Amino acid sequence: MENLRRTQPALDTKRYQRLLSLALPVLIETEEQNETTLAFIDKLMAKGDKLNREEVALLRLLAKLVEDFEERFYAPPNAPPREMLLHLMEANEINQGQIAKLFGSKGVASEVVNGKRGISKAQARALSELFHVPADVFI
Repeated sequence: MENLRRTQPALDTKRYQRLLSLALPVLIETEEQNETTLAFIDKLMAKGDKLNREEVALLRLLAKLVEDFEERFYAPPNAPPREMLLHLMEANEINQGQIAKLFGSKGVASEVVNGKRGISKAQARALSELFHVPADVFI
C-alpha cells in the first residue's frame, strides 16, 4: 500500500472536497438515490479524457456505490447469465434493440435474448459496462 501511494500523485484535497460537496456520495439505498448518482456519473463521463485526478477518484467512488446498490437490489442471486440479462434489461428498461446496438447485430442479440446463443466474454464486458455490474454475472 505504501508503494502505491508513492507512485500515484496526491489529490488536490480542496478540489476533491468541492467535488464531494457537489456529489454528496452516500451508501445508495433507493432507486432515486441511484438515479441521482448515475446522473452525476454521466456528467463526469461526458468530460471524457478531460477528467482530472480528483474527478477520476470521485467517478470511481460513485461507480462503486452504484455497483454495490445494483448487486444488492437488482441481481437475483446465482441466476444463469441469460436470466441475469433479462432481469437487468427489464429493471433498466432496456430493449433488445439497444442490446443489438451493443452487440453489433440484431440476429446475435435475438439469439442471446432467446437463449439460443451464450454470451461471449466480449459481450459480457460490454453488458457489464452498460449495467454497472461485474462481467462474470453474464458468463
